[in-house]
Amino acid sequence: MTIYALSSGPGISGVAVIRISGPETKKIIEKITVDPFPKAREATLKKINKINTNELIDEGILLWFPAPQSYTGEDMAEFHVHGSRAVIEAILRSISIIENCRLAEPGEFTKIAFQNGKINLLKAESISDLISSETEIQRQQAIKIMSGKSSEKFNSWREGLLKILSNVEAKIDFPDEDLPEDIIKNIKINSEKIKSEIMKTLNDQKVGERIREGFKIAIVGPTNAGKSSLLNYLSRREVAIVSEIAGTTRDVIETHLNIDGLPVVVSDTAGIRESKDEIEKKGIKLALKRAEDADLNIVVIEPKSVHFTDFLRDLISEKSILAVNKSDLGIENISYEFKKYNPIYISLKNEKNLDQLITAIKKKLKNQFIISDDILITRERHRQHLEQCVSNLEKFKNKNESEDFDKAAEDLRLATRHLGMIVGKVDVEEVLGSIFNDFCIGK
Repeated sequence: MTIYALSSGPGISGVAVIRISGPETKKIIEKITVDPFPKAREATLKKINKINTNELIDEGILLWFPAPQSYTGEDMAEFHVHGSRAVIEAILRSISIIENCRLAEPGEFTKIAFQNGKINLLKAESISDLISSETEIQRQQAIKIMSGKSSEKFNSWREGLLKILSNVEAKIDFPDEDLPEDIIKNIKINSEKIKSEIMKTLNDQKVGERIREGFKIAIVGPTNAGKSSLLNYLSRREVAIVSEIAGTTRDVIETHLNIDGLPVVVSDTAGIRESKDEIEKKGIKLALKRAEDADLNIVVIEPKSVHFTDFLRDLISEKSILAVNKSDLGIENISYEFKKYNPIYISLKNEKNLDQLITAIKKKLKNQFIISDDILITRERHRQHLEQCVSNLEKFKNKNESEDFDKAAEDLRLATRHLGMIVGKVDVEEVLGSIFNDFCIGK
């Protein structure tokens, strides 16, 4: 089956790219353009016609990539045409008439590239992350994974375990023969070394996932302290309703922001107070849960909130910043209970000291999550397979020491398989489907 799709963004644009891949690609080019056939990998100006009528649709650049030297490994072509909706629809409609051609599913071009061995699964995921990147740090992380450093490390561990497995199987196959002492010794040393390296990688504070998905910041505090106003200020738009009526915010309101290159997801939450209103009580419960799950809490109070110390004790921690809003009304009555948390005195009304608050947010995130060049894990899928690998290596160690070599070998095979599944040595179609469905259509 030959697939086709608009690969550039939807909407009106100067140039639109329509991508085609599959065995009918050459036939499509011959049917909607006029001779001569374009040279491989050479931009050619072509008139593009409607099938069966030869009515001109547009004039644009055609790129022809014969298999296997293409992104997908199949015959492939790209039409670079004017980006009007009418032009795009006319070309797609003409291609759809040709037998054995259909619209591509999300990520299908990249999925075919993976299945044809053009890229591994980690690179496929990093391509998706690069397309979705909104901040500089997300772009840098995607590029690092694309470079293949992570794949090399995972493959290195896998090859090391396969070598150990071959020695264990030799012990099973030739029980009556003595293997060299250094081989027996190296089975234990090398398996422990790989397990130790994987455990060190797992102990990474989930920085890779946080960069990819965004650091979670929760704005929490009592009612009418200015939480929604702070969210609106950080967003530079009215995301949340601001009112002098206490308890206006009852649900969690989220917005994705870029703070000095750091991707963050900021949540405005319901004001925390004693309430008999069932809906407000649910909102308060959600606020406390969001604060518990957040990477950073901005606890917003005002001078009148000085009696709210029980709430503060529960929320102030290493992952919190205390901000006293409405400081223009006077901060003389702020008690030592508050001052010992080194609060930042701000005024959202007068936009006072908000730059200090933003600096504190950036510093807190960067100090709390040390961003390293050695990030290997960027998705929960990777983490789960590594955790399973460590678990199987621990079982292998116990069975190997008790000389239950048959079962020890099986644990080693499972550990190896989990490493293989990270880079794409998989045989489960459902896993591939869940990954490539996150792609945009045309990629």
